[in-house]
Parts: sequence; C-alpha cells; structure tokens
Amino acid sequence: MSKRAVVIVDLQKDYLGSGRFPLVGIDAAAANAARVVEAARRKGDRIVHVHHVARDAASPLFAPGTDGIQPISAVAPQEGDAVVVKNYPNSFRDTTLRETLQAAGIEDVVVVGAMSDVCIDATARAAADLGYGLTVVHDACATRDKAFGDSRVPAAQVHATIMAALEFGYGKVTTTAEFLA
Repeated sequence: MSKRAVVIVDLQKDYLGSGRFPLVGIDAAAANAARVVEAARRKGDRIVHVHHVARDAASPLFAPGTDGIQPISAVAPQEGDAVVVKNYPNSFRDTTLRETLQAAGIEDVVVVGAMSDVCIDATARAAADLGYGLTVVHDACATRDKAFGDSRVPAAQVHATIMAALEFGYGKVTTTAEFLA
C-alpha cells in the first residue's frame, strides 16, 4: 500500500466565482487538483478531503448548513476517501487529520487546495513540522488579491511569495504536469 496521501484543502463552493469569496484561478486550480487526485487514486495513494466549516452560523465564509461548504464537484469525495472537518487554517489543528494519516501509515503528503497563503501555507508547514515529506502542487492551489496597509497585492504575487517560502524551507513545490510525469 502507498505511504503517500493527497490532502485536498478547502476546495469548496464558497471559493467559486458564484460563491461568497471567489478566488483568482480557482477553476484551473480545481481542475488541476482533480488531475492530481485521479492519478493518486490509480497509484493507490490515500485521498483525504479537508473541509472548512465555520463555527458561527453567521460567518460570511463556510457557514454551517450553506451550499458554500460543499466540495467543488471536480474534487468531491468518493467512497473510501477520508473527510476531515476543520475550523482553523491549519488542517491539523483540533482535527483528526494526523490520526487519519498515521492510521494509514502515511509518510508523504501532497497538498492541493485553497487559499495558498492561509490554509495551504498553515497545513503545509504543519505537515513538514510533523515529519511528513511534503509536496505542494502549486497550480492546484489558488488565492485572491490581498491588502496590507496602503498596498494592494495581486493574487499571483501572494501565491508566488508563499510558494517560494514553502519551497525554501519546508518541501517540494511543483506543477501538476511535473507531479504527473
């Protein structure tokens, strides 16, 4: 059995163009994530879906009971996949993710999803800190423009900065094409 898991973080409907918090490039990222997951299934890798559900029903994002918490159809869970619900950016914090990976004997984690600079960053760093071999498939991740003080930071720059930091200090950052090769 494979010792690798693909962890799909927060690819949920609230991030779509029709959702409450649309991300730049989310359709392409979800399509690439679907390709990564399909290849992983063929290889016998473990598939783990992490879905964010806010604790507050009035939350503007991922509110419980809304359509926005549903997975994007291209990466919806299939029979045999694990599903972990989280309330924080770090997919390991107060969830069953670590136990799920340990029970399956996982040594290497491949991370895809959203948002690059929040939940992907937090989850990837935690995975590396916990001793997992880490790969982030960067074109299977998405984010949005950000603001800091008087500065507007385009999504592409936000994404590139986070991926550069992850590659420098935490693990491998690759493209879907390179991952599938």
